[in-house]
Amino acid sequence: MTNDIVVQNREIISVGELNRSAKYLLENNFSNVSVLGEISNLASPSSGHLYFTLKDEDGAIRCAMFKNQNQKLNFVPKNGDKCILVGQVSIYAQRGDYQIIVKSLEQSGFGNLMQKFEALKNKLDHEGLFDKNIKLEIPTSPKHTCIVTSSSTAAFQDIISTVNRRAPNSQISLSEAMVQGDNAHISIINALNRVINFNENNPSNIIDLVVLSRGGGSIEDLWCFNNEELAREIFSFPIPLISAVGHEIDFTICDFVADIRVPTPTASAELITEHNFKLFDNLVMLKNNIIKNFERYLSQMSQSIEFSSSRLKSPSALLREKSQRLDNYDLRLQKERIAIILRKTNLIESFKSAIDFHNPILKVNKNSDQLDSLFNNLQKLIKAKVKSTKKEIYKYHKNLEILSPLSILERGYSILLSNDGVAIKSSNEVKQGEKLSAKLSKGSISVEVKEKYE
Repeated sequence: MTNDIVVQNREIISVGELNRSAKYLLENNFSNVSVLGEISNLASPSSGHLYFTLKDEDGAIRCAMFKNQNQKLNFVPKNGDKCILVGQVSIYAQRGDYQIIVKSLEQSGFGNLMQKFEALKNKLDHEGLFDKNIKLEIPTSPKHTCIVTSSSTAAFQDIISTVNRRAPNSQISLSEAMVQGDNAHISIINALNRVINFNENNPSNIIDLVVLSRGGGSIEDLWCFNNEELAREIFSFPIPLISAVGHEIDFTICDFVADIRVPTPTASAELITEHNFKLFDNLVMLKNNIIKNFERYLSQMSQSIEFSSSRLKSPSALLREKSQRLDNYDLRLQKERIAIILRKTNLIESFKSAIDFHNPILKVNKNSDQLDSLFNNLQKLIKAKVKSTKKEIYKYHKNLEILSPLSILERGYSILLSNDGVAIKSSNEVKQGEKLSAKLSKGSISVEVKEKYE
């Protein structure tokens, strides 16, 4: 299909062919366009693609951004966002819809800059460039301060006027730099390098403090202070550096990476002159403190003299006190002597008791008494045992008498014995006509078996 079909319209074509021809022309002539507009009618189906309309006050166009592209977005698009897109103009042939196939999408103006600001801030913070533990200490009374800014800025004039008013003897230098524009960060880096070169060439008058300064403005005006290269230069800068960029509500990357941040340029001038500005007041305060301390010392010495004077005594009074003290010592010695005698007496009594306790005669007598007592106890135990044994024997004798076969014979019973002397227990053990003997309680008789009964 060629351009002639559309331009000259020499033949009749189908709707599909027309759409495909238009698609071919648009995609080849508008393959990479950048368009500014506002998002509306945003749709995000489960496929992950995005469909929306980009519009302004003069027109609108449909847009399609496929999943593999919108996954690269650094923000979540929503209706009303003003954005810049880059894409290819095309036609959806099935419906003849004129649209843009979006390749990239970013927020326009302030929103996009803030996203870039936050992204860089998080990156540098993660790398440790904002670590407060490694920041350089700002000198209390800087001897030579260098201002990095443009000499035409109101911020520079504010710093100079504040320094002249508060500490006119302060040494201030300027390292000229552009503080706005696309290449301003390069100009600032060069200005910082000039400071380092100055110190190398002037060891007797080195710059010991640098102030990076600019007045307030929009985020676009201050954008050069959000440059990553400049931030890394400040991080490695060997001289303490104050960031005095913008107003109190303005924050830049340089504020976070600098050794200290002040809200305004004037505040930086007040900080570097604070010591000298208050020097006279400090001298007056020191003088007053010296006078007060000296007066306090005199008062303390006077009190000490009065106290020492009150403690002075006459010689006779001292002799009386010494005599009384000697008497006290004598009484204490007497009490101690009596106490020692008493302790020794008790000790002797203790030794005597110990000797008596270990005396052999006393032990023999004590053991003899114990033996007598044990012998008497033993006799008592033997008698009691004999008596108890007799009772046991008598009880066993009675039991034997009761269980003895002879006692049964006493009651009129007899025991039949075979010729062999075996006791007959059953009629089956004898035969009819057999002769047996019957043992009686007294004597025995001979009997003959006449009959047997079962």
